[in-house]
Amino acid sequence: MIERYSRPEMAHIFDLENKYAIWQEIEVLACEAQAELGAIGITREEAAWIREHATFDKDEVDEIEAVTHHDVISFLTNMGSYIDRDVPADQPKPSRWVHYGMTSTDLGDTAMCYQLCQATDILIDDVRRLGEICHRRAVEERDTLCVGRTHGIHAEPMTFGMKFASWAWELKRDYDRLKSARENVAFGAISGAVGTYSSIDPFVEEYVCERLGLAHDPLSTQVISRDHHAYLAGVLATCAATCERIATECRSLQKTDTLEAEEPFRKGQKGSSAMPHKRNPITLEKVCGLSRVVKANAQVAFDNVALWHERDISHSSAERVAQADSFIALDHMLQCLIRIVDGLVLYPARMRANLDSTRGLIFSSKVLLALVETGITREQAYAIVQRNSMEVWDDVQQARAGKTLRERLEEDPECTLEPSQLDAIFDPWSFLTRIDVAFDRLERISFE
Repeated sequence: MIERYSRPEMAHIFDLENKYAIWQEIEVLACEAQAELGAIGITREEAAWIREHATFDKDEVDEIEAVTHHDVISFLTNMGSYIDRDVPADQPKPSRWVHYGMTSTDLGDTAMCYQLCQATDILIDDVRRLGEICHRRAVEERDTLCVGRTHGIHAEPMTFGMKFASWAWELKRDYDRLKSARENVAFGAISGAVGTYSSIDPFVEEYVCERLGLAHDPLSTQVISRDHHAYLAGVLATCAATCERIATECRSLQKTDTLEAEEPFRKGQKGSSAMPHKRNPITLEKVCGLSRVVKANAQVAFDNVALWHERDISHSSAERVAQADSFIALDHMLQCLIRIVDGLVLYPARMRANLDSTRGLIFSSKVLLALVETGITREQAYAIVQRNSMEVWDDVQQARAGKTLRERLEEDPECTLEPSQLDAIFDPWSFLTRIDVAFDRLERISFE
């Protein structure tokens, strides 16, 4: 169901055609390694024949599996039939060397790790692209004034560029985590039934893994330990949480009562079947929804770490679903945000109107500090600011005409600030004299 939203590249990684193609390459490489090792009877000529003639037909594999109920055996049977098809009847069949000394998990786990590396490479590129867009937009909106909010309540002035910059830094961390997780999952194992190399030389494992760009697992117990996969799933969940954070902020800013930003609304798009005026943040909402899938699937990966003894298959069915769904969903989420963040529509005039809507209350912290500097105690200063602020707040929430905080302070006999001091205080840029610090640091980000 999720797959229809994905790019073909990511969906292809988890389809059977790609998995079988990787299986084929692993089996061929193992035959070539055995021929080079020279410890069993396979010749270099036979290995070359296997390389040239090995192929498979997915539909035929499916037909065989309907009888055998074993995917690896079905694949090997089908590939073997192609390898031996043109071999004279009186000659030994080269396919006898395929899967020699291996167990099914040698093939399946090594291929799975290769697939996860393929899929992670796509996400690394996705995160890089989104991070670079956030960096660019941060610089573009460096001086776009808006109000900062804590607990959903107006706090102090900031700039919209800081929002983009914060996302860029988080995506940089996701980028680094994905690269680390890719390295952590890039393992292969061809070590036999319980990992003792009882029927296969460790050279085969090293040969195959090296050519696939994988490290050989230092000790597999038939399976590659699932802590590798759990770490990766946790990183995917963290990336999904980043996507959800960005989407949630943009959604909240698109509320009619706020309307400081809006996801792009395409020509011909409709917002509601009943209300033609609606422009809903549907894509951002989808990102938030899919994030729940990816985060939930991380729990599946953690549960898959503990298996009975050296191996069972309680993990297998669950990870076949969870891994593909997580990668496909996260790829789609990132693609959505690349489009949305790049084209996010901003309304600076509305930002300024919102900033001014509380009639100067957002300057209360500056007033407090300035009063303390005049020599009165912090408790006295706090009482002056809070008393006047609550009167302004009562007018604001009742939608009554009334005085601003500055006007009330000017009339308050206990206020020890001069009008010139209030002029400086009630300037939103007075909060942003050190904003260069954040943007100078932003220039250190590198998605490489």
